[in-house]
Order: sequence, then C-alpha cells, then structure tokens
Amino acid sequence: MPLPDHSARKHQHTRQIKCSGYQRDDGLWEVDARLTDVKTYSIENAYRGTIQPGDPIHDMWIRITVDDQLVVRDCISVTDKSPFACCPDINPIFRKLIGQKIAAGWTMRVKKLIGGLQGCTHLTDLLGPATTTIFQTMSSMSKNQQSNVQPRPFFLNGCHAWDTNGKQVQTFYPQFFTGEAKDKD
Repeated sequence: MPLPDHSARKHQHTRQIKCSGYQRDDGLWEVDARLTDVKTYSIENAYRGTIQPGDPIHDMWIRITVDDQLVVRDCISVTDKSPFACCPDINPIFRKLIGQKIAAGWTMRVKKLIGGLQGCTHLTDLLGPATTTIFQTMSSMSKNQQSNVQPRPFFLNGCHAWDTNGKQVQTFYPQFFTGEAKDKD
C-alpha cells in the first residue's frame, strides 16, 4: 500500500542509503554501505564552491566485515564528498570497532567508541542499516548448514517477528520455541 496522497510540495533533498551484503570466499561476511545526500538546487559551500543540483553534498562509505559470531574483523570508511575539508580526517576512527561483537548493546558501544565529537554523525548513522544488512546477508547461513544439528539462528529474539515465544519460531524453528504450544493456523 503506498503512502496516502500529500499536500502540494516541492522536492528539496534526497538521502539515499544503499547496502550490499556478501559472503566472502574466506568465510567472513561483509557489507558495503553508502550514503549520499543530494539537493535539487545549487548551494554555495566554502570548501567546495558551488555544489550543483544532483552533485552529492555527502558521499560516504563504510565496509564492515564480521565472522560467523558477528565479531567485527574489519571496518573501514571512506568520505568521497563532504561539505568540509576536515570530514575525511575522521575515517580512521571506525577501526575502533574491530573486535567488537554485534549483539545486545551494540548501538551504545558504537556511540561510546565513535560517537559525538570523536566521529561523524553520517557515517555512524550508516552503521545501523549496515548492521541490519549483515543480519539479512547472514540469514542464509542457517539454511546452508551441512550438519543435521542446527545451531540456534542468530536472529532469534532480535525483533518481535522472531520472538522465541512467537508463531514464526514455533513454525520454522520449533526446537527453539520457548512459548506455550499454540495452534498453527
């Protein structure tokens, strides 16, 4: 269902976030995430001069690499375009995430390690969709297990749809269901 009709309006800005997930040949998992901000009109910028409509104000990337246990094995960022000359200087801070585990408390750890004045709001915010993309990318891991003993999927209890007391877990992963048995209508 599309959004409802809107009032008359004029398009001003587009932020695009694109995340692509990969399983590497060495067994690690990787997401390349890109954020672009584009105006529909030209703006004057002290660092870059006139930024034309369609030319990104921000064009930034993060690549995060994790193992099967969601431990960050590498994290790099690149700032191709920014409104200030100093913006790319912060890219090395994202290496502080190496060794951290994506688990409960991840967002708070990210903010503590690279948030605020010590980081970049745009790149830090990009980690949210990048992390979600890691989960989506790794979801094939459970389906591709060669063993008859299936480990507990990492996404259980990660959202209301995968609550171990809920219908989806009861239906698709009954061995991990923790609720009371219900009819599967």
